Amino acid sequence: MIDANLTNFETEVVDASHQIPVLVDLWAPWCGPCRVLGPVLEKLETAYAGRFKLVKVNTEDEPDLAAAFGVRSIPMVVLMQGGQPVDGFVGALPEGQIRQFLDKHVPTAEPAEEEPAEVAPADDATRLEQLQQQLAANPADDATRGAYVELLLRAGREDDARRAYEPLAGKVAIDRRAAALQVWLDALHATRNAPDEGALLAAIAASKRDFAARFALAQRLLAAQRWTAAMDELLEILMRDKSWNDDAARKAYVAILELITPPAPKAAEGQPPATDPTLESYRRRLSMIVLS
Repeated sequence: MIDANLTNFETEVVDASHQIPVLVDLWAPWCGPCRVLGPVLEKLETAYAGRFKLVKVNTEDEPDLAAAFGVRSIPMVVLMQGGQPVDGFVGALPEGQIRQFLDKHVPTAEPAEEEPAEVAPADDATRLEQLQQQLAANPADDATRGAYVELLLRAGREDDARRAYEPLAGKVAIDRRAAALQVWLDALHATRNAPDEGALLAAIAASKRDFAARFALAQRLLAAQRWTAAMDELLEILMRDKSWNDDAARKAYVAILELITPPAPKAAEGQPPATDPTLESYRRRLSMIVLS
């Protein structure tokens, strides 16, 4: 996923569309349906494995590009091929309809080479039981405890996760995973009495510098495991005030990156490890802001 502006639009969209279909997502931070659609498009970009390129245009920051596309309502999605728009839709369509839209234009996936059968990974319930047994045998294994707490949180078992997390609470200064899990737990706690998403979006629409509302929205999104949407909100704070509220936005952003970074798979001999394009994109955005 790429963020387009007037400077890079020709290269990232027009030129690129001569090589591969480019899906342009025209959105705005205050637009609720945009926040629903964005993660679906990012998921599909990964699922389609390079058969199309996703480019996002923030219509608030790039009014000239919005005007060039004739934007009247958002979210608006335009498919570019051969340097020209060839199709599009408006609104947050369900994933199935977006797949049908894409399948009319993107190249057909090549058949995957047959690979040796692998043992299927354990389901969450089995994995939880395994981790619980490992902790019973070695309660001081912080890595196992962190994995156990994370899986409990992903399963929505907050109370169990808090109890299991207690031995890690004093180690947030030296353990990145423990610190990230604390941010997640804090977000879950904060959302209990926070305004709902609609009220927070309205507050942000009234004032882009209402950082408290934007941070509360990011916490709500984090609590719902809507990782990239949460980071988008935190980026909006960081772009305007890098050190707001004792660095709270940056700390939360770093925590999410930690939570969504999977264990590194073993790379083939002589090959660099594979990287996740979405993760790399969000890491670059943070670096650009912090170093600016």
